[in-house]
Amino acid sequence: MSEREGVVKYRLDYRPSSLPVGFDAAPLAHWFHRCRDLGLIGRDPQRYDGVAFGNISQRCAPGFVISGTQTGGEAALQTWMLSWVQDFDATSNRLKAGGPARPSSEAMTHGQIYRTLADVGGVIHVHSPALWRAAARLSIAVTPPDVAYGTPAMVTAVDRLLHATSSPSPGLFAMGGHEDGIVAYGADLDAAGAQLVDALARLAART
Repeated sequence: MSEREGVVKYRLDYRPSSLPVGFDAAPLAHWFHRCRDLGLIGRDPQRYDGVAFGNISQRCAPGFVISGTQTGGEAALQTWMLSWVQDFDATSNRLKAGGPARPSSEAMTHGQIYRTLADVGGVIHVHSPALWRAAARLSIAVTPPDVAYGTPAMVTAVDRLLHATSSPSPGLFAMGGHEDGIVAYGADLDAAGAQLVDALARLAART
């Protein structure tokens, strides 16, 4: 790999706090567990220099709650591992967050999906070498290969992709400049997770 996985690249304004009043973290915990079982979120000493990979988020008001940085390797997602992203500005590469934990390196990408698509309520970023390599065969949209993860350029690329009416696989895209990176989104986390399960099933049917 040309760069270290999981490094936060934005300027973070973080103040520890509680999560939003009444926030239900159960869907986050459920799909974190499902993705861990599928090998889509986790930590593997043989991959990415042993750094944890994958993150998951859920819309709230204001902003969204996302799994904290380097939590992918945990056996279960607990509330003290969550971060509440309240605002971000890709132009100045700044992100404001509270909650018990600091947010994932992909927080701005999650945020741009919520900002662009008002009907999206859940986003899952996973690592799947098989899906990433098969993106073209599965008609999965791909961000440009020269755009790195966690950068303002990725935010711009995602915004353009989401606005493209010809996007071949709504609800799912691959990150061309982020090795094995796949992002699923939907009305809620069940819908986002279903995109991943369906893509894996389609891939299995073709092999």
